[in-house]
Amino acid sequence: MDVGARSEVGRVRGNNEDHFLTAPEINLHVLSDGMGGMASGEIASRLTAETIRTHCREASANPSLALVGRRIAGVSEVSNRLASGIQLANQIVHKSAREMADLRKMGATVVAVRYMDGRMSIAHVGDSRAYRLRGGYLEQLTRDHSFLAELRQHRPNEHESSSNNLHNLLTRAVGVEPRVEVDVRDELFMENDTVLLCSDGLTRELSDSEITGVLHDAGDAQEAADRLVALANEAGGRDNITAIVIRYASKESGRTTSVSRLVKWFCGRRN
Repeated sequence: MDVGARSEVGRVRGNNEDHFLTAPEINLHVLSDGMGGMASGEIASRLTAETIRTHCREASANPSLALVGRRIAGVSEVSNRLASGIQLANQIVHKSAREMADLRKMGATVVAVRYMDGRMSIAHVGDSRAYRLRGGYLEQLTRDHSFLAELRQHRPNEHESSSNNLHNLLTRAVGVEPRVEVDVRDELFMENDTVLLCSDGLTRELSDSEITGVLHDAGDAQEAADRLVALANEAGGRDNITAIVIRYASKESGRTTSVSRLVKWFCGRRN
């Protein structure tokens, strides 16, 4: 597994309300985009991501740990555990917002993936996204929980300019209500697949074709994450920008990447 991640404040915002983390020992990757202004968005995203990681770690040590919220039928135990972690995060963020006046408007989006036995579990709330690049085709694996997404679903020919003011209006978010509905799905994770988790600060600046080009051409996952964030900054950087790139590299591509790194290092020494 080849993983790279990067987060930048962008060119307009004064602070970074995105938060990401990886827990390679349990094959978990989480990205959260906070909202609420000032420091509250940063607190919400950090609480969300760290609660999910702690909950999944505790469940790995104690598989009989009770789920938070209802069990979701038709998906794996790993997906149910991710949803449980998000439900717990929702409770904690909501309680914190109610108890502290300065945090009253805080909330967060979240997208999380976990890998187990050749499968990938995905859980999300809000408009942070998961994509998969397979065989040159980029597929969005999550559906935005936003008014804009709902508008596009019911009015596919709606002109973009008339819906620009809906970009930041979410229909679901972590911590806003006492309970939240979590979308989950299970997918196969195959050799040479590349998965991207990102905040909307990236997808508002880059097209699918631009994202595809970077994921396809980058030498490794960290290079892909760095290039995606840099391009989004160059395109305007109107919001915080975060990307996590995960590659399931075949043994052959892994050897090719190692050789490529060696060549870059040697050329750097000569120059």
